[in-house]
Amino acid sequence: MSKVVLVTGASSGIGAATARHLSAAGHHVVAGARRADRLAELGPAIDVHALDVTSLDSVRAFVDAAVDRHGRVDVLVNNAGVMPLSPLADLRVDEWNQMIDVNVRGVLHGIAAVLPFMRAQRGGHIVNVSSVSGHRVDPTAAVYSATKFAVRALSEGLRQENTDIRVTVVSPGFTESELTDRGGTVEAQSAARVAAKQLAIPASAIAAAIGFAVDQPSIVDVNELVVRPTAQP
Repeated sequence: MSKVVLVTGASSGIGAATARHLSAAGHHVVAGARRADRLAELGPAIDVHALDVTSLDSVRAFVDAAVDRHGRVDVLVNNAGVMPLSPLADLRVDEWNQMIDVNVRGVLHGIAAVLPFMRAQRGGHIVNVSSVSGHRVDPTAAVYSATKFAVRALSEGLRQENTDIRVTVVSPGFTESELTDRGGTVEAQSAARVAAKQLAIPASAIAAAIGFAVDQPSIVDVNELVVRPTAQP
């Protein structure tokens, strides 16, 4: 059955791959990101909107536009995220706050915007993209890991509070993306890029995992998917 699917952070990486994958599967996809010019590359079959997940008003406008056009919202893929890696001793407080704003507050804004519609529909599906860093902590990734642990906690709480809304957490390992292109220390980001170059799986692999969860029957909730490269420790 075709669903109305909203994807945040859809201008590149996992978000763009997920938008394309779900559109190709026959779903009505509405894609949002800050870099609206990049969204045009997704193709004419996908509705696109400028979106800043750190703004609740922006997220609500994104969801309202989808509902106005399609009459409902069946799936939200909370994918937008940032990962400026650095040691805590560097005190890059602005980057810590950015991670909290995008990775945690952005997820909460998405939940707040779609939950009233899904509860009124008595059904829906929220997919939150976490990370294997939400299962472990590594040097230079303490704050990033903290935000991704938070995503898993929020998802589990949301799941337990609702019996007709499905909740899925997807935790990717090294995946081809632009996460290491912005912010963080040169040393930490360079090390992450080297590891990713050696190990990373394509973003389409994560998109396929999300598609698997989305396409399950409504009585089946795939709660958590951890998707790593085979070679990743």
